[in-house]
Amino acid sequence: MEKSVISDGALVSLYRNGNEKAFELLVRRHKSKVYTTIYLIVKDSYIAEDLLQDTFVKAIHTIKTDRYNEEGKFLPWIIRIAHNLAIDYFRKEKRYPTVILEDGSNVFNTLNFAEDSAESVQIRMETHERLKDMIQKLPEQQKEVLMMRHYADMSFQEIAEATGVSINTALGRMRYALINLRKQMTKYNINYDQNLYPK
Repeated sequence: MEKSVISDGALVSLYRNGNEKAFELLVRRHKSKVYTTIYLIVKDSYIAEDLLQDTFVKAIHTIKTDRYNEEGKFLPWIIRIAHNLAIDYFRKEKRYPTVILEDGSNVFNTLNFAEDSAESVQIRMETHERLKDMIQKLPEQQKEVLMMRHYADMSFQEIAEATGVSINTALGRMRYALINLRKQMTKYNINYDQNLYPK
């Protein structure tokens, strides 16, 4: 039987039944797409290689423990694992997000601090932390797009490809994420330039 006619689902079944070669074939078949998905997010080949390994290790564990139920949808499933691991990598990084609002201005460019004031620096750090908390509270799809755009500096084309949606959908999610962040900033009375948001 030619390799090309063996479906992903059949290979998963063979692997479940102890055929190690079946999983090797799955890896060879999808490795480049999985790697590309990760690399588009992390933009570092070493990190991407590590996360690629982690992705397939997680897949093996899921299949071996009989928790795999994505019959016929192996590629979207493995891409989703890779994508989540890449996003988690950024969540664990102690980076402060730079959030660009709808009018193109940067949230933290609008915060008025005296550079030499220790109190102002403290306020700025607290504001950064609060913004990170606000981002975590966004609906998952909105948070994902915002993090990919501003943590990973991905284009909307790259985000659309990585998340499997149209560019318009990615843009829409970003727009709603910014609207929700704006509401939270207003609610918590974060000090920002009032001109940023026309009434």
